[in-house]
Amino acid sequence: MRKLIVQQWVTVDNIAAEEDGGLGFVSGEPFSDRTDPAFKASVMGFIDSVDTMILGANTYAQSKDYWPYADEQGEYGEKLNGLTKFVVSSKLDDAPWGGFPAATVTRDPVATIGELKERSGKDIWLWGSLRLMHSLLDAGVVDEVRMLVCPASRGRGTRVFEDGRDLRLAEATGFGNGVALLRYEIKR
Repeated sequence: MRKLIVQQWVTVDNIAAEEDGGLGFVSGEPFSDRTDPAFKASVMGFIDSVDTMILGANTYAQSKDYWPYADEQGEYGEKLNGLTKFVVSSKLDDAPWGGFPAATVTRDPVATIGELKERSGKDIWLWGSLRLMHSLLDAGVVDEVRMLVCPASRGRGTRVFEDGRDLRLAEATGFGNGVALLRYEIKR
């Protein structure tokens, strides 16, 4: 069965979005010639392990005008744009993605993810979308939380976890660029 994997960029103090909603703390871009090779291999390995991306409406709105045209993102951008996409929204009727196939809009993410998990294929990636992540955690459909911890703190902002969660560490890897990958399985 396919897994639903949440990925969040976070600070060491558990902030996934700054007070203004920004991600100025994100470091370790895997797309340049200066990138730590081990970090790039990890990021590329992850994108190769998924074939479907789930986005909340806000993350979709922030991404749709950049990623389909982000030629500077190279192979990573090509792979990201080639993923099958679903956008969770109660307001959108369609979700174009530049010259790539449009995302499918769903109003019932739990049912959609349940159906996707039953299909054959690679794992499913929930990209950002903190509110959606929390509702999917509450619904019990998230299998893994993957945090890319940046070497920064913010003190204030939106936290990844604002309530109690029991997690099991599956991997902890540090990279030369200061980013640490922490992968946690959800205890059931």
